[in-house]
Amino acid sequence: MLNIKPKVTLVGAGPGDPELLTLKGVKALAEANVVLYDALANEEILAYAPKNAIKIFVGKQIGNHAYTQDQINQLIVDNALTYGNVVRLKGGDSFIFGRGSEEIEFAESFGIETAVIPGISSVVAVPASQGISITKRGVSESFWAITGTTSDRRLSSDVALAAQSSATVVIVMGMHKLPQIIDLFQKEDKGDLPVAIIQNGTTTEEKIGVGTVDSILNIVKEEVLSSPAIIVLGEVVRESNKRGFTKSFCQRK
Repeated sequence: MLNIKPKVTLVGAGPGDPELLTLKGVKALAEANVVLYDALANEEILAYAPKNAIKIFVGKQIGNHAYTQDQINQLIVDNALTYGNVVRLKGGDSFIFGRGSEEIEFAESFGIETAVIPGISSVVAVPASQGISITKRGVSESFWAITGTTSDRRLSSDVALAAQSSATVVIVMGMHKLPQIIDLFQKEDKGDLPVAIIQNGTTTEEKIGVGTVDSILNIVKEEVLSSPAIIVLGEVVRESNKRGFTKSFCQRK
């Protein structure tokens, strides 16, 4: 009988480009007996796992929840106890809007060894890929990172607070709440504030819309932008050093 040593390793898969997976993440996948992966983890990354490793899709997409969070937690534990080394592969960084801490805590409640390998978060990587530095000396001293949709499907109350600040605001999972978000910024008299929306950032399916608080809803319609996307609001959007980006903003503001 095999001596099973259960272990769960949380691996952040990065923002979408498979080459943005960390080397430590690659090594963890190479040792996996089971990989549980979500909808935001680029499936090319699964090639780093052994061919005989069990691969289970447990992603949650709008209108398509393969498993509830409680079911995912139980799957992680069951597979670790049965097969040993489980890698839980999650998009971006597991501890930034990824419920990673919940999964680790559940596994540890069964006495299972755990490890966390951070991932490159889409919060910073997706704007950076478009030359948007979310902090910049003389422009923005700080940034807000906010989930647009809370666990009870409402817009986070932090958005209203962020709209009052001079910081860059980065919102994930917010496309379905975009009209509400825009309304909050307009109430703060920020209609001219630059906005960038980057869909499927760092991937070959990437799409971008750039404008202002007052114009971005029309641009979203023109460019047919939808989830998953990062919403960036702030003067740093105007400062993008990517060729053609500033020109696009000037044409559409």
